Amino acid sequence: MAQTIRVLSALLIAAFLLISGAGLQGTLLSVRGNIEGFSLVLLGSLMSAYFTGFTIGCQFAPHMVKRVGHIRSFTALASIASAAALAHALAVNPVFWILLRVIAGFCLAGLYMIIESWINEGATNERRGRVLAVYRVVDLSAGTVGQALLATADPADFYLFALVSILISVALVPVALTTTTQPTPITSADIDLKKLFRISPLAAFGCLSVGAANGAYWAVGAVYVQKLGYDIQTVAAFMTTVVVSGALSQWPLGHISDLFDRRILIVAIAALSSAAGVLLALTGGQSEFMLLAGGAAFGFTAMPIFGLAVAHANDRADPHEYVTLAAGLLLLYGAGAIVGPFVAPIIMQNAGPQALFFYTSSVYAALTLFGLYRMRRSDATPPEEREAYVSVPRTSPAVFEIDPRGEHEEDESADEAAEDDAKGETA
Repeated sequence: MAQTIRVLSALLIAAFLLISGAGLQGTLLSVRGNIEGFSLVLLGSLMSAYFTGFTIGCQFAPHMVKRVGHIRSFTALASIASAAALAHALAVNPVFWILLRVIAGFCLAGLYMIIESWINEGATNERRGRVLAVYRVVDLSAGTVGQALLATADPADFYLFALVSILISVALVPVALTTTTQPTPITSADIDLKKLFRISPLAAFGCLSVGAANGAYWAVGAVYVQKLGYDIQTVAAFMTTVVVSGALSQWPLGHISDLFDRRILIVAIAALSSAAGVLLALTGGQSEFMLLAGGAAFGFTAMPIFGLAVAHANDRADPHEYVTLAAGLLLLYGAGAIVGPFVAPIIMQNAGPQALFFYTSSVYAALTLFGLYRMRRSDATPPEEREAYVSVPRTSPAVFEIDPRGEHEEDESADEAAEDDAKGETA
């Protein structure tokens, strides 16, 4: 295992730098836009624009890799993403910023996809789960660092935009200098959304809900804290607290979900997340302690729902459907994250900053009710047919190929190939 990590260390370092830069950039733009007097709807549009570019990138980036290879594609996409980060500081214009966010979403989708497909190539079936666990640690650590960096300088200055650009640019170095063999060209998965909803309506609706609620949080969560009157250090502490608490909940909740009907846990966690939203809306402005406590409760409950939904969908799918199913759920998350940041700011403009978490509470209340409805309509998956829960980052569809649950797909494809060879020899 140590040898595998050493081989993949350059890619993991690149991923850490990219995720740190992307995390800082998303929060920085919300804070800086608020300072510049952008409306809440415009601030939400920045996140919607990012996920618009992200979903486009998930579909078209593989074609770029097929044409020019992994390293050249990574170099081009990272250079554009780095330039886009700096360009925000050159012209503070909402339309220009929205265009830059589309570009950033497209580039980062491709960058994550390249790194993850490369990591997948170097992960043997025996070590795939441990490699994914290491990648998840890198993802969560980088997300925490990215949010914490917001407190290192004044968001009204050029410094933090330059820092984002530096992080993305330096991510080029380990990839350009790696001696790891380039993987085979990646392919975009064919996604059948109708089939996805048919396999697991609760998982599909759950991923849409997480995108709509958490996408709104990522879009204007920092602005919510600002408008309550807190300083930038408190904004950074709040955003970091949500990430850390979400990281801490992944494994214990995942383990519990392997022991019981996963739908019960999804419903329970969605209900608790709805309650956490109400707590934040009612008490977040009373004190910094109440703000951070509410943020911890929200992160602990809202962040693991996507992984629980993916695991529930896998329980009901055939093994060979796993990668395309998970990729479809990620794109549903992206679709929700396009819509949520539009809706929540409109509500906030009319009802105040606390309305953000009344909105997330409503979304998770709807998921709770839908989960209860689905439990009445269908039986639980037998324990022996459940797939083990695996915490997977929401970065690109390629990350699901690293998941050890995808081994079944590889094995099945190998068996089919062997059968075809046998038939050919017989003929």
